[in-house]
Parts: sequence; C-alpha cells; structure tokens
Amino acid sequence: MIESCCRNHNLRENFVMADATETGNPKPKPDWLQIIAIGRNPQNTLVRIVVLIAACVILFHFVLLPVRVDGISMLPTYKNGSVNFSNRLAYWWHEPHRGDVVTVRFAGYHLMLMKRIIGLPGETVAFSDGTVLINGQPLGEPYEKTPGHWTLPPRKLGPDEYYIVGDNRTMRWQDHTFGVVERFRIVGKVLL
Repeated sequence: MIESCCRNHNLRENFVMADATETGNPKPKPDWLQIIAIGRNPQNTLVRIVVLIAACVILFHFVLLPVRVDGISMLPTYKNGSVNFSNRLAYWWHEPHRGDVVTVRFAGYHLMLMKRIIGLPGETVAFSDGTVLINGQPLGEPYEKTPGHWTLPPRKLGPDEYYIVGDNRTMRWQDHTFGVVERFRIVGKVLL
C-alpha cells in the first residue's frame, strides 16, 4: 500500500514535469536587482513611466509655471532667488482677489513679475505716507511687515484693471515696478 502511494506520487511528479516541459519552461523568478530597477513586469513599468512623463509635461507646461524671484521687491514674503510655482488654472472659475500674489506677464512668458494685488477693477488706489488707500479708506495689510513712506496720487482703475505692488515698500517707489495691469496679463496665482 505504501509502495503504491509512492508510485502514484512519483507518477504525479513525472506528469507535472512532463506537462511543464511540453508547454515551455516555467518562468524563472526575476532577480532582486531587476525588481528594484524595472519591477516584476517590465511592460507595466514602461507604461507607468510613459504615463508619468506625460502627466509631468502637462502639469509643468500647462498648469504650473515655475517662477524664480529676482530682486527684493517681495521681501519679506518671498526671498531673492527663491523658486515658486504659479497655478495657471487658479482664475478659470473666479477673478483674482485682493491680497493674491500673482504672476504678471511683463514681456512674453520669459519675463514675469511676481506681485500682490491691492486694487480691484473700478476702485481708486492711492498711497499716503506709506498707507494704501482704497476709495479713500486705509487698507489693512497683515503681510506688510515694514512700513514704507510712499505718497502717490489717486489712480482710478478701469473695469478690467488691477493694481499690483510688491511687499517691500521700504524701497524707493522709483526703484519699484508696480502699478496698473490689465486682466489678460495676470497669468496665475502663486502657490504658497
């Protein structure tokens, strides 16, 4: 009885081995180095890489625009040389708000300004001894850490115009790029 069980077991092993050799060699297990480099299934890994590259191209070419700060006009909020991203889809569903830090197309997409919006369409913006006046009322600016001494005459904004300025108002206003921009020049909202 024991002999017949062993014979049956041997027959089953021979049958399984013969079946594996007839259908082809069984797949060898992948090496650990291959698993780390390209995964267990190289075809799936290739598909994932292609999808990831396409997503990155779309994200960084059409949605997020890298912007490097060049200068001290946005101190202390953004330091000179820092790199930030501007979300180009931020204003698809709503218009820019007061206090938003935005990227503004100055000359094409290679020269951008990064500024804060302080005046909205239809408002009158003025500076009086460092205080921003919107329609004659002082604007509370919690992001403004160091008071400036700018005094500028009132400027009435048109229906499609915004007033932008940097956060560092200790600079002389002559050394600062600021003022009225049309809506189409606002590219996106700066993240963080």
